[in-house]
Amino acid sequence: MDTHVRVIGILAIVFGIMGLIGSAILFVAVAGGGLISGDPMVIKITSIVAVTVSSLIGMLSIPEIIAGIGILKLQNWGRILGIVVAILNLMNIPFGTAFGVYALWVLLNSETEKIFKQQDDIVVEE
Repeated sequence: MDTHVRVIGILAIVFGIMGLIGSAILFVAVAGGGLISGDPMVIKITSIVAVTVSSLIGMLSIPEIIAGIGILKLQNWGRILGIVVAILNLMNIPFGTAFGVYALWVLLNSETEKIFKQQDDIVVEE
């Protein structure tokens, strides 16, 4: 199960980074399309849409990166945040759904809970 936990941590970071990159590309494409039109009303509307949608995607991607780091460090808060992120990813068809199902299977497994509990015990003893 250790390998699965590591894979989930890495995938969470990768998906989060891809979300941030996608957010930036979306912002440039939508806002740039408005700028190309030259129409002040279109520029205003596309700017609002670009900022809103790219911000939303970015705000969902950052916790995924944080969860991945926490999972790789075997922090229990990372596991809990990973479960929340996995549930949100279920709506991101098809890759997010596959990742979400896999992450939930790994992070809710009793063996995984023991791995994170052992790490908590080690930290407390130090």
